[in-house]
Amino acid sequence: MEKLLVSPSPHLHTSTSTKSLMRDVVIALLPAVVVSVLFYGWSELLVLGVSIASCVLLEYVITKYLLHKPCSVGDYSAVVTGLLLALNLPSTTPWWIVFIGAVVAIGVAKMTFGGLGQNLFNPAIVGRVFLLISFPAQMTDWTRPQGFIGGGLDSISGATPLGLAKEGGIAAIEGLDYMDMLFYNIGGSAGELSAIALIAGFIYLLCRRVIKPYITLSILATVAIFSGIFWAIDPATYTDPVFNLLTGGLLLGSIFMATDYVTSPMSNWGGVIFGVGIGLITMLIRYFGAYPEGVSFAILIMNSVVPLINKVCHAKKYGRA
Repeated sequence: MEKLLVSPSPHLHTSTSTKSLMRDVVIALLPAVVVSVLFYGWSELLVLGVSIASCVLLEYVITKYLLHKPCSVGDYSAVVTGLLLALNLPSTTPWWIVFIGAVVAIGVAKMTFGGLGQNLFNPAIVGRVFLLISFPAQMTDWTRPQGFIGGGLDSISGATPLGLAKEGGIAAIEGLDYMDMLFYNIGGSAGELSAIALIAGFIYLLCRRVIKPYITLSILATVAIFSGIFWAIDPATYTDPVFNLLTGGLLLGSIFMATDYVTSPMSNWGGVIFGVGIGLITMLIRYFGAYPEGVSFAILIMNSVVPLINKVCHAKKYGRA
């Protein structure tokens, strides 16, 4: 006799699935992917290809031959991890380092916990942070390769705007045009290239109701308020809010990684607390830490606090006001 699963009502049905959600995330990332390929060229295509293929292949092998579970690569979650990992890396990253990052992201951060829905930390960020600590020289190589457009910026090597501010202070970034940074960020990983492309993806996710704005907006608001206070006190030492919002991986992290369903709080107020924590830690690292950027570390730290946030901030029970 077949076993029947008996559960009490209500029984809710929806057309939304993991596959459809992940597909929407992929679509939302396409503007950033297109811009990165146009400016970074074939080397960025190689990073993207190796990252996505490695993540998908590793998840297939682990689920089928190690966990002996049904193949899960069809839900596109491995593709999303591969895309995010690639966009968090310099376009000059050697293929074998990209592969190692995929092993850590899928093999350690995701499948070790049991796969999608059970991982505590965002897999792409775990892979990125592991590579940053293990291969600091390659992960901070901002040499511009030959791209399909933007020829005037070819083969330029130097620090990111955040790196310039960290090393040389406010004087080092006085020549930066914020309008240019809105469309083309001169330095950083491939996913940090265009704020406009990331914002377009954010709008798409909101329109498709894939994510709620609480986490993203609370991160951005916290960064703006924190940096605004310090900048108002000492503008000769601290960078202004607009600079902090447009530079680094803040938009990529707050839109596409902090909002991950599995590793973020379930309630709206929990999401706000989560976002405020990420924003505060990010700015503490940027202003007072050894690294010029702190978004990835901030998200991982707050990922570890999510179980506690969920315990304190309960989601509204079905049928309750």
